[in-house]
Formats: sequence, structure tokens, C-alpha cells
Amino acid sequence: MGRRLVAAVALLALAACSTPPEPQRAPAGESPFVYVKNTDIVTEWDPSRSYSNEIIAFQNVYETLTLWNPVTKKSAPRLATSWRSSADGRTWTFTLRSGVTFHTGRPLDAEAVKASIERTMKAGAGASYIWDAVSSIRVEGPLTVTFALKYPVPLDLVASAGYAAYIYDTKAAPDLNAFFRQGRDAGSGPYTVTKWNKGKEDELTLSAYDGYWGGWRRPHYNTIKYKAVPDTERAYRMLQDGEASFVDRLDPKLFARASAAPGLRTSDRPSFTTAMMLFNTAAGPMKDIRVRKAVQKAIDYRGLIKALKGSVMPASGIVPEGLLGHVPGREPKQDLAAATRLLQQAGYGPGGRPLRLRLTYGEGEADEQVLVRRLRATLRTLNVTLEARGMHWNEQWELGKKRGQDIFVMYWWPDYADGYSYFGQVFHSANPPVMNLSYLNDRTLDALLGTLPELTVTDKPAAQRGYEQATRRVLDLRAAAALPWVVKARRAYLGGIQGYDDNPAYPDVVFVYDLRPSG
Repeated sequence: MGRRLVAAVALLALAACSTPPEPQRAPAGESPFVYVKNTDIVTEWDPSRSYSNEIIAFQNVYETLTLWNPVTKKSAPRLATSWRSSADGRTWTFTLRSGVTFHTGRPLDAEAVKASIERTMKAGAGASYIWDAVSSIRVEGPLTVTFALKYPVPLDLVASAGYAAYIYDTKAAPDLNAFFRQGRDAGSGPYTVTKWNKGKEDELTLSAYDGYWGGWRRPHYNTIKYKAVPDTERAYRMLQDGEASFVDRLDPKLFARASAAPGLRTSDRPSFTTAMMLFNTAAGPMKDIRVRKAVQKAIDYRGLIKALKGSVMPASGIVPEGLLGHVPGREPKQDLAAATRLLQQAGYGPGGRPLRLRLTYGEGEADEQVLVRRLRATLRTLNVTLEARGMHWNEQWELGKKRGQDIFVMYWWPDYADGYSYFGQVFHSANPPVMNLSYLNDRTLDALLGTLPELTVTDKPAAQRGYEQATRRVLDLRAAAALPWVVKARRAYLGGIQGYDDNPAYPDVVFVYDLRPSG
């Protein structure tokens, strides 16, 4: 520890004695990088609270200590250049990159890391639970910070999270909450916010940060524009016409066209993004577990996979393949005879009382529209009317937090590359519910989930058994949800763009700094 501290101080002294050269700027792309998404871009501006679609922009504006590498399946350096843990996994020390500044001009050092993570922990919002194991944070030197933990967790993995792991300038303004509400940022990433048009199609614009530590020595994009376009046909036309650079999700028909279109490139990879149908366990007709189980069994899982023509894969359990907690051999199957019996036991179904269920889903989500159409037709044969409403995400989420529907359809991906966030945020008791939109309140499940982060470090086989128990409890014993598929990450973008690589731990994120512009 002492040697590290001395080395850090010596580095700072050396930096103070010499003037670093100005970073050379290579030619910038004259056209902006235009990312077209089918939903709102920003739900929350505060990086301590951010927990939604804005990840696609925030990962270009803010940075984390580490970054998950999908090839090695391990954490890689980002703001931290190296780290080490004690033998018992309860002390972690990170050495920071030198010469990093926030967009405010202030230096990013160990004090700033400590202040931003402590503020995020205090906020207790979004994915801040990822720091629950932290008992204290100590500044050991200008570029050295140590975390003491209450119990062992893989903190290098936690520090790579897509949410709540951002390092930001807590001194950006006297009233930081008001500062963020204005659509301003305090990050250290390669791009900074220049314009926000809330609720508009041309919603968000970012510009290159001249003082970025990585420099701008090769061709790059100077500007990123994020557009909200729910109509996928129009999004595809924009791509064809060169008005868009990247479209993150196309239906199977449009993706096939993009794959064959001259001047376009496509990417098709497995993802960690799972479609979830969360059932209202607290109120309404689905408070009856027989109704929940009937809906589970009415879904034509295989038919959906076939209808979506390669854009999705079967789900097995709750955690997708590739992460600890995945349970193979649990692919759900339709069983209409069982669905009929369960509904009739509850007083509904053919010959019983008519049943009306309210479902909400994401406007512009072509795959979810297919789910809605097919489920509505199936339920109609069971004397069940499905009232489905496509909504902008912000509106849908607000209604969900008020328990305003029977079935809430959404996509879910991990906060960091681990199975815990599929349970800890979605099915752990929570009041207000935030993301527990099945409103499940199960103390046995809560206790089980509480053991998993530590077991992930100390006893992976026991952690896997715990995930299997949690999966059975959520899907079988409580029937709180159905998982119709796991998404294939299918993207289309301009053919001249080089350097794009999909990282499933950061769903739908394009790290624009890594790209070389077309043209």
C-alpha cells in the first residue's frame, strides 16, 4: 500500500513539473452519428438515479471504474487502470488513470470517486443497491481509493455496471439536483451534452469533449444525435436515406431487408436482454394465482419464436445463458388444456364469467406487438378479453408504479454482468415498487436473494443452486411472471462505419468514441 501511495504522489509531482502536450485532433466526421431508437431517450438525468433508456447516451457521457469485456468475460480498465482485492474479498483497492478531467474542468481523482459513489449510495435509487456491500471508502492517495466491504462481492464487476457506477463531479453546481434536472451533465466521457429537447423526436445532442483523456488522434464523430422514432418502417427509411446512422431494433422483415441492402451493415448476436411479462400479484383478477398460471400456460412460446423469425431465442428460467444463475432445461411450453382448467377453477374460462385483463407494452416495439396480437387471439378462445395499450416508456413506467395494469410487458437486462439484478430489482419486495412491477412481496424469496451476492464470490455452486431455487419460486410457486423470449441483438447501420462491436452488458449502447465514421 505504501509503495502505491508513493508512486501516485511521484506521478502527480512529475505531471506538475511538465506541461502535457495538447492532444492532436484527427479529422472529425462532418456528419453526426445519428442513433434512432423507438422510445424516449432520457428518463432521469441524475447519474446516481439513472435506471432506464438513457444508458445509450450516458455510457458516452459518463465513465465507470471498469468496463465488462464480452470476450474475456472479465472486467477491463476504464477510469481505473488496475485493482486488487484482499484474500477474503472484503477489501478492494483501485488505482485511477491520471490526467482525467470532468467536463466541468475539475480533475477526476480519488476524492471525486469517493464523493460520487457515496452520493449514489445515499440516494438509494435506481441500481444503487450494487454498492450495498460497501461499508466505507478511503482515499489512500490522489489516484488510489480503497473500498471496505461488509461481505465479499466481485467489486471489479460491480464497478462496471451500466447504472449507478458512474463517476461524476459532485461539485458541478451548488444545487446538483437542479443542475441535472436542467439536462446538464458532470461526466468525464468522450462526449458532453449540448442540447436536450424533452419529448421531441430530435431529443438529445452530444458533442465531443476536447479535454477527453483518450485524445482525438484518429477520425471520429464530433456530434451524436439521439432521435426517438416509434415507427420502425420510418426508422428504416431514415437509415436507407442516410438520415440515420444506426437503428437498434428492427422487426424480422426489415432486418432481412437491411441484411441484403447495399450500403448497410447488420449485427446479429445473442444478448442478455429478456422479454418479461410481469403479472399483478397484488390487485385485480391476477391476484388469483390460478389466473396467473393460466396466462403463463396460454402463451404460445414456440409459436412466438417461430413468428419472430430469428430475432429472438427461447428463454430458459429467468437469467439468460452466459450468466451465473441461468437454468437450462426450463423452456416454457404452451398448455391450453391446463390454462382452461385453471381459469374454470377461478370461475372464468369457457362457460364461466368473462374476464378482462389490461396489458401495457412499449409503443413501437414490433416484437411485443406480435406477442400482444397472438396472446389476444389465444385468450379470446378462453373467454378472456385482453385490452392492450402501447405506451411511451416513461408513461408506461409511471402507470406501472401505480399498479395500473394486470400485465406489464418490458425488456430487462442486467445492471452488471451477473444474474442478481434479474431478481434483486424485479422480484425483491419494494415499496415503492420501482421495477418490481409484479408487486411481489415474498419474504422467503427476499431472504434467499440476500445470500446470493456473497455466495457469488465465496461459493459459486451454492450461488447457482440459490438462483435455481429463486427461479422456481418466482415462476412456479408464485407465478409472478412469464418470460416469452431472450432478444437477439439485431442492429442495422451505415456500411461505412467501422469499429462497432456489441457488448451485451450494455444493451443497445454504441460506444461512439470507438467508431470510425463513414464517408
